[in-house]
Amino acid sequence: MATTQQLEGRWGLVDSKGFDDCKKELGVGLTMQKMDAMAKPDCVITLKGQKLNLKTESTLKTTQFSCTLGEKFEGTITDGRKTQTGCSFVDAALVQHQEWDGKESTMTKLKDGKLVVECVMNNVTCSWVYDKIE
Repeated sequence: MATTQQLEGRWGLVDSKGFDDCKKELGVGLTMQKMDAMAKPDCVITLKGQKLNLKTESTLKTTQFSCTLGEKFEGTITDGRKTQTGCSFVDAALVQHQEWDGKESTMTKLKDGKLVVECVMNNVTCSWVYDKIE
């Protein structure tokens, strides 16, 4: 079973599935979809007690947020729209839930030797698989 400490570190993207469909469902414009598809981001996760810091870095863009597990905060999705976001550690998974403009998405980060991120938006699911690199 994964612990929060096992999620910490730098993770490099090795595979993605359903990315274009998910971005369309999220309402991301075509230009941003194309740019996002070219990126091969690293995901950096650090935890200090209940404080989570998650950074996604690529040659095109770096995004980052910090939060307290279990508390909602105002976040931003890749195209700049503001969200209400909450993160929690549930059943050995780090769950990030976002709501904006009547829409919502849930991302779950799991640990089984790899970091698997699944994003569910309405009936569309996409996933990213990362290998630990540090």
